[in-house]
Amino acid sequence: MSMNQYFLLGRSGLRVSRLALGTMNFGTGGFHAAYGKSADEARSLFRRYLEAGGNFIDTADFYTAGESETILGGLVAEAGVRDRVVLTTKFTNSVDHGDPNAGGNGRKHMIRAVEASLRRLRTDYIDLFLLHTWDRITPVEEVMRTFDDLTRAGKIRYAGLSDVPSWYAARAQTLADAHALAPVVSLQLPYSLLDRTIEREHVPMGQTLGLGITAWSPLGSGFLTGKYRQADRGVTGEGRLSGEGYAGRSWTDREWRLLGALEEVAAEVSRPMAQVALNWVANRPGVASAIVGASSVEQLDGNLAALDFELPGESRRRLDEASAEPSASVYQMFTPGYQSWLVSPGVQVADKPDGYVPAVRNWVPESAA
Repeated sequence: MSMNQYFLLGRSGLRVSRLALGTMNFGTGGFHAAYGKSADEARSLFRRYLEAGGNFIDTADFYTAGESETILGGLVAEAGVRDRVVLTTKFTNSVDHGDPNAGGNGRKHMIRAVEASLRRLRTDYIDLFLLHTWDRITPVEEVMRTFDDLTRAGKIRYAGLSDVPSWYAARAQTLADAHALAPVVSLQLPYSLLDRTIEREHVPMGQTLGLGITAWSPLGSGFLTGKYRQADRGVTGEGRLSGEGYAGRSWTDREWRLLGALEEVAAEVSRPMAQVALNWVANRPGVASAIVGASSVEQLDGNLAALDFELPGESRRRLDEASAEPSASVYQMFTPGYQSWLVSPGVQVADKPDGYVPAVRNWVPESAA
């Protein structure tokens, strides 16, 4: 198992691993305390990820009430790998209840947040600084100007967005292009066989405007690992989905059929279901990296091995079909079937022929070595 292949993140020169290490469970405080890990447990996960060749690490000021950043900063310093790793952190959520400027995406909070993250991470720059969630009210012009100021000041190297509408991301990137501001290079969104919503707009927008998508929850909160089974009221099995937070969750026949298809494909390729689900996400169009977390080194090793095999075309097709949802409303008009029927009947029309833009690889394929 090795992750010594790196790809550019969006329209940038930043090289990142195809699997990023999620550190939402580093620490035992705050909102994520229920499944948090001590500093010693986090150290084992962090060191194992580095040993495998990983360099892309994701956190946020909100995770475990800031403890995730504090632990991560200590681990990076302890290992002496600050220049090697790509540190990603996020801002938006409130750090001081009752203070209207202690949350959101305004300039005052953005600057406060980056300074606090720098202190906790024990560094003088952040590689990738993300807006965590659209707050619905802060002008996008203010966000992009502040990103640009922080980049020019050397506080951050690159800017990105997480959990925003596609139109918002498109407007942000267009403003950056028009006014020569620091561009957005990354878009972090939920994406898995269980939830393919972002394919409707976010993925093509990211491909067109140069935002590399980093997928969070690629295992559907654990549903795609196969550890859950159908029950009269929800699911059975140990994990988050059987807890109180998901008590009202209604699971559909489509989701259970998808799980069955995933289980069959995993058996055919002799791989765990989690690895197959991760492999599918990591190889989707527009995806730069998928975020994996773990509660143990063994679990992390299993996740990192998800790129050690190639999923056969027929298996991928079956998973695509099992996870597909019918195009709704206006989106049905953008499907190949609809457009070949009305837009280009009787002819075959495509963007570019295969191989028009050959991939750039700085390594020799094993078959040619």
